[in-house]
Amino acid sequence: MAITDISISDTTDFADGHAFGTAGAYVRIKGVAHGTLDPTAACNAGIVDLDRAPRNAKGLVEYATDFDMVRPKDPARGSGILVYDVPNRGSKRIFNLLDDVLPSLPGSNDPKTREDAGLGFLLGRGYTIVWSGWDPGAPRANAMLGGDFPTALENGKPIVRRIRDEFHFGTRTTADGSIRRLSYPAATLDQPAARLTVRDRESDQRSEIPRDEWEFLDERTIRLLPPGRNFAPIKIYELWYEATGSKVLGIGYASVRDLVSSLRYDGPAALGVGEIRHAIGFGVSQSGRFLRHFLELGMNADETGQKVFDGVFSHVAGAGKVFANHSFSMPGRTATQHEDRLYPENWFPFSAAQTADPVSGRIAALLNRPATDPKLIETNSATEYWQKGASLIHTDPGLRRDLKLPDNSRAYLVAGTQHGGRPGVNPAPGPCVNPRNPHSATPALRALFAALEDWVVRGIAPPPSRVPSIAEGSAVLAKSVAMPKVPGFAVAPGDNPVLPSVDWIDPPEASSPAPYTTFVSAVDADGNETAGIRLPQIAVPLGTYTGWNVYKAQPDELADRDGSFIAFARTKAEREAAGDPRPSLAERYGSKAGYVEQLRQAAAALVAERLLLQDDAERLVAVAENCAAF
Repeated sequence: MAITDISISDTTDFADGHAFGTAGAYVRIKGVAHGTLDPTAACNAGIVDLDRAPRNAKGLVEYATDFDMVRPKDPARGSGILVYDVPNRGSKRIFNLLDDVLPSLPGSNDPKTREDAGLGFLLGRGYTIVWSGWDPGAPRANAMLGGDFPTALENGKPIVRRIRDEFHFGTRTTADGSIRRLSYPAATLDQPAARLTVRDRESDQRSEIPRDEWEFLDERTIRLLPPGRNFAPIKIYELWYEATGSKVLGIGYASVRDLVSSLRYDGPAALGVGEIRHAIGFGVSQSGRFLRHFLELGMNADETGQKVFDGVFSHVAGAGKVFANHSFSMPGRTATQHEDRLYPENWFPFSAAQTADPVSGRIAALLNRPATDPKLIETNSATEYWQKGASLIHTDPGLRRDLKLPDNSRAYLVAGTQHGGRPGVNPAPGPCVNPRNPHSATPALRALFAALEDWVVRGIAPPPSRVPSIAEGSAVLAKSVAMPKVPGFAVAPGDNPVLPSVDWIDPPEASSPAPYTTFVSAVDADGNETAGIRLPQIAVPLGTYTGWNVYKAQPDELADRDGSFIAFARTKAEREAAGDPRPSLAERYGSKAGYVEQLRQAAAALVAERLLLQDDAERLVAVAENCAAF
């Protein structure tokens, strides 16, 4: 038995016993799951460095992982469906993406109240929701989830390797700083051969920072000299040094496999989950990439060959996986045009369909184990098409043609959304030039999650894939996208090409390998995408919505995860005065009533296609009726 012990630290009534639909009241259970892995078992063969981990008296590798669970208090009233939400850097995301809970709320990652369940979509459907830590480096504050995994050894001591650590200030971290925490401890502070470089952008040549202008402050930090001198914002710094302390991070995949399998097939009595008839995995961004990697590693078959997840829902993962099954892994890395581009993330195979890799010649598919492959839904925002090679999910990487996805796979672009598109997005430009995109993808996600449940439980196939198509002319090269010329509106300088894998420790100094060919959606005269699921906000728009933006400090590079929104003028006179070629709201709709009616019709059409739930259609119409843009 892979899970050897479940220890419970806390059991409480969720939301003070509030009843959610027919499932009734819920309870929340927190604790730690302990497990063991056999390094010689075929099902664990893909876990890097597992053979270097210390073993117990039985020759097994031990680990522990935090878990958190919300389940119906009376399991008989539940749906019998377990939904596993892969934590993103230790945090819970499913209530944000499927129940419109704002990430800024105090209970967003530590749900306790009725408000923390948002719309009640998930709990109203009777799901048992489970989280567990798969990254031992994830923070554990504020109910975040981590794990305790062994360190990889060599001759009985932690392995030491020369690695490359890239960092920046002002993009994903604070705007300035004079010290930098390292991804792994330095093996020694006496490293005269350690190397620190800087450059403005990834395509530039690296400039050496002399060794006497920086130092190891301690084993986990470096600083520039003289003390107090700040690292420059936005610039790309890279440090090569001898590091130690690499953990066997690939255990994270097996820990999810074994916990879900145990809950599903063994039903630990202490947890009281009742009968679990189906399991669905859900992941967003890093967590969606985790699930794609999980499938590639063959982890959807447990150690006895039983299927783990019947369905998998991956959102905004693009064509990527996670840098979490290597020596000295860094799971938090994610490539954009400006940063982390040379770390492992986007490697072949990309699609659920079988393709040939034009670089290596390999023939492979993400889904290639018919007995245990799940039903797979992948959704992406426009950002992933511009930044993360999302078109590689459904286009051939070498032949520039559409792929026929297998019958157990669907792919969808949620048109005109940005990477973090959900309610509560701050539309202020922040570090970007254009205002950020407030369009929420969550109504489409709820409809598709309900469709995945129907597919898994009742065999009702979801709507056909909705993605840019080469054959139909809606999949185009980024350089061919012609945006309307609106004064003050910065346009995309190009996409972020997906590169073949390189040596992440010693990547090319002068130039990168030729990228894979990727596509984005064509746009209409307003600059709104024509392919994918066009929610009412795109079908009946108030402006131009994109999945890309650019940095003020680097206007020739795409911003990390931000899109843009440029509102239409109210009247013809206003737009002509502004030099805006796009028709005004008055020219398009005549009045607010005309706008609301068109939006109502667009919503009804999506409901008929099972791409929007009726409750969401009504909510969107209500928002339109209170729109202040007119």
